Amino acid sequence: MEKSKEKVSLNRDLGLWSALSLVIGTIIGVGIFVRQAAVINDAGSAKAALLAWLAGGLLTLAAGLTIAEVASQIPSTGGLYAYMEEMYNKFWGFLSGWVQIIVYGPAMIAALGSYLSVLVSDFFHIPAIWNIPIALGTVFLVGILNIFPNRYGASFAIITTICKLVPVIAIIVFGLFFGHADALSQSVKGLHTTAGGFGVAMLGTLFAFDGWILVANLGGEVKNPQKTLPQAISIGIIAVLGIYLLVSYGVLKSIGAQKVHDLGTAAIPYIAQSDFGVIGGKILSIGIIISIVGCMNGKIMTFPRIMYAMAEEKQLPFSKQLAYLNQKTRTPIVSIIAVLFIASMMICFVNADRLSELCIFTIYCFYVMAFIGIFLLRKRNPSTKRAFSVPLFPFTPIVAILGSLFVIISEIFSDPIGVICSLAIVALGIPVYYYEVIHKNK
Repeated sequence: MEKSKEKVSLNRDLGLWSALSLVIGTIIGVGIFVRQAAVINDAGSAKAALLAWLAGGLLTLAAGLTIAEVASQIPSTGGLYAYMEEMYNKFWGFLSGWVQIIVYGPAMIAALGSYLSVLVSDFFHIPAIWNIPIALGTVFLVGILNIFPNRYGASFAIITTICKLVPVIAIIVFGLFFGHADALSQSVKGLHTTAGGFGVAMLGTLFAFDGWILVANLGGEVKNPQKTLPQAISIGIIAVLGIYLLVSYGVLKSIGAQKVHDLGTAAIPYIAQSDFGVIGGKILSIGIIISIVGCMNGKIMTFPRIMYAMAEEKQLPFSKQLAYLNQKTRTPIVSIIAVLFIASMMICFVNADRLSELCIFTIYCFYVMAFIGIFLLRKRNPSTKRAFSVPLFPFTPIVAILGSLFVIISEIFSDPIGVICSLAIVALGIPVYYYEVIHKNK
C-alpha cells in the first residue's frame, strides 16, 4: 500500500486555458442573471449601479492580484488552506480548510444543485416533488465526471464557459446596438425608504464575483503554477469584470433602470423573451442551467482538493482514506465522494444557501489574513525572485484588505446571528485540530 502511494501523485496537466475557464466558470453562476435589480435598487440609479459593479470588480481584482503573488510563491494544492499554513501556522491553515470542506464548499455545491433543480423543473414542467432527486442526480453526475482524470473536468469547464457566454453575449450585443433606453441618466423612483445605498449595492456585487480564488486549490495540478495561476486569476477577474459591466449596461440600455426595478429577478428573462421571442426565453433558461452546472463543476473540482491536501498532512479523521489517489485517474476519489456526500445531506435536510451565507464572514476573515500575508512573505524572503509581483505594491493589497474589511463589518451589522453561527462553525474545528494534529502526533 505504501509503495503504491509513493508512486501516485496528482496529475500536473492543467494549462492556462483550463485554469482560466475554471476562474471564469466558477465566478459566473447565476448572480449576473438575477442580481441586476437588487444592485440597482440599492444603488438608486443606473449610473450608481454601474459604478457599484465597477467598484466590486476592482476590489476583487485587487484581491486576485494580491493572491496571485502569494500563489506564485506557494504553488501548492489546497489554495487558501496552503497559504494560511505556510504564512502563519498549521492551526490557522487547518481552520481555514475546515470551514471550506465541512460547510462552505458543500453548501455552495448543494445550493447550486437546489437552484438548478427548480430551473430544470420549470423548464420541463416537472412536479416540484422531483426537485431533490434532480439536485442529487446533477451533483452525482458532475461528481462522477470529476472522478475521471482532471482533464475531463477541465474540458467540461471550457465547454460550459463557452456555452454560458452565448446568452450573455446576446444580451450585451442586443442592448448595445438595439436598445433605446437611456442607460445612464435614469434613477429609480420610490426607493428612498428601501434602498440600501451604494455600499450595500457594492457588497452584492462582491458576492457575485466570489469564487475567483478556487482555482488556486489546484496548484499541484497546474502546469508551471508560478506563472499560470497568477495569469488565470488576474485575466479571469478582468474578463468577468468586463462581462458584468457590459451585461449591466446592456440591460439598462434595453429596458432602463425603472423597468429593471419593476421586474426584479425577471428582468433578464423579460429581455430575452421580448427581444428574441419564446425561443429566446428558452435559450436563456438553457444558458442559465449550463452556467450553474459549469459553476458546480468548478466547485466540485476544487473543494475536494483542500480535503485531500489536509488529509495528506494527516489533519483529518480517516486521513489515510481521504488522501487516497486512484492510480489510473490520479484524482482524490475518496475526498470527492466525501464532499459530495456532505453536499447531498445538505440538499436533503438543510437550507444550503443560508449555510453558505453563514460562512462568508469567516472566509473574508481568512482573506484578510492572506492579504496581510503578502507583507509577511516579502519580509521573510526579501531577496527571493518572484515569478509574479503584485502591481502597485503596497496600494493593491491595502485595497484588497480594506475591501474585505468592508464585507466583514457589513456582515457584523447586517447579520450578527449569522456571524456568531459562522464563528461557531470555526470553533467546532478546534477540538478536531487538537485531537488529529496535536494529540495523534505526540
